[in-house]
Amino acid sequence: MKIKIRQYKPDDAKSLALIYYHTIHNINIQDYTEEQVNAWAPYDSVEDYSGWQRKLAKVKPFVAVIDELPVGFAEFEEYGHIDCFYVHHEWNGKGIGSKLMAAIFEKAAVQNISRIFSEVSITAKPFFEAKGFKTVKEQTVTLRGVEMTNFVMEKML
Repeated sequence: MKIKIRQYKPDDAKSLALIYYHTIHNINIQDYTEEQVNAWAPYDSVEDYSGWQRKLAKVKPFVAVIDELPVGFAEFEEYGHIDCFYVHHEWNGKGIGSKLMAAIFEKAAVQNISRIFSEVSITAKPFFEAKGFKTVKEQTVTLRGVEMTNFVMEKML
């Protein structure tokens, strides 16, 4: 199994929207309630994925592929912020997240970014800690009227 990291292509939008939805509903459900995951990733956000097309065209995330099949993605913004970072629920634990994070670290080094940060779910916190991130603060966020906990985490390079 060879994991390749490449830049986003417009044809990826639907696959990435589905990865987002299914990862939250199959993996993050371990740490969040059904009400919380439905607020975080409502089905209509993937049913009409035109919003994803616009967002991803601007951010141009890294996409992890196996045999050209998208299995994960990570949005890394030019000022050091990781927004979306998701691995397909059926491919979780196979090194895909590590490859995506390595691509982020490499890009940060090339762009002389000294601080990488993100708002990380309860579920993703151990992964980010294993990659050297430290918790800045725990916070409660509200999405579609539903409160949930996440963590602001950072890594200094």
